[in-house]
Amino acid sequence: MHFDLSDLRLFVRTADEGNMTRAAAQQHLSLAAASTRIKSLEAQSGQTLLYREARGVRLTPPGEAFLHHARGVLRQVDQLRSDLQEYSGGLRGHVRVFANTTAVTDFLPEILPDFLSRNPGVNVDLQEKPNAEIARGVLDGRVDIGIVAGPVDMLGLQAIHFSTDRLMLVTARNHTFASRKTIAFVDTLDEDAVGMNQHSTLQTFLAQVTEKLGKRLKLRIQLSSFDAMCRMIGAGVGVGIVPESAARRNQESMGLALIELNDAWSVRERHILLRDREKLPPYALSLIETLCAHYHDKAVSDAPDDTNPRPSTP
Repeated sequence: MHFDLSDLRLFVRTADEGNMTRAAAQQHLSLAAASTRIKSLEAQSGQTLLYREARGVRLTPPGEAFLHHARGVLRQVDQLRSDLQEYSGGLRGHVRVFANTTAVTDFLPEILPDFLSRNPGVNVDLQEKPNAEIARGVLDGRVDIGIVAGPVDMLGLQAIHFSTDRLMLVTARNHTFASRKTIAFVDTLDEDAVGMNQHSTLQTFLAQVTEKLGKRLKLRIQLSSFDAMCRMIGAGVGVGIVPESAARRNQESMGLALIELNDAWSVRERHILLRDREKLPPYALSLIETLCAHYHDKAVSDAPDDTNPRPSTP
């Protein structure tokens, strides 16, 4: 099948308008010419894509599938055009990354400024996505790199482990839970809660956990960053589930108590996903190396100082 991009745009506009006459006008075509082009698409696909009705048109089931793929093709063409314009302006590389909530809002903002300053000709397109979509995005080539945490179907992709993440219950220091060392997530569900926005990967995950428990989070407010969550928690608005790194960063300044969750899912291994490391451009490999080096250096700096060990007791 050989589809003309103009015909795909005409089809998408026809589907959006539900009216071929208006779509034809937007494409600067006569109705007869537009109708011929749509019929050509149907002939090539071997399917009826539109129901023609007195008041307009509507999609057939094959038309729904065709629309989905047509949008994807046109989106990729637009991205190609945008990328080429950037290259003509001196850009040497463009890394596309899908990542989970913690990566996007917590540690990548700390890591990326140094990477970008050392690579002035490279752009990074970073988008927050659910874990499952991150893996699919890498597999189908929409992105170069995926960053996930926890148990994920990696779809046969190459995976590089770079750190371990822990989710913790965070409360104000005067909360009844503040004196506890550990707690089960289910025991926190009667408390008012502070959460991330409903589209974040962490909040989606917690909603799935609570659904399995037959309960719901008593959310009082949902925010777009872990730092904002910690501020609300410290002010006594509610308790929250926060990555350990963000919780410890704000612990002293916001008066927080950190309690370990004894649920197995609270400890999450972080991985970088990629299709084929050998085929990645050098600047994408450099980003991977920067990320891994950051956590290696952090692990070294956080390790106990054994340069002057105490003598053993006889």
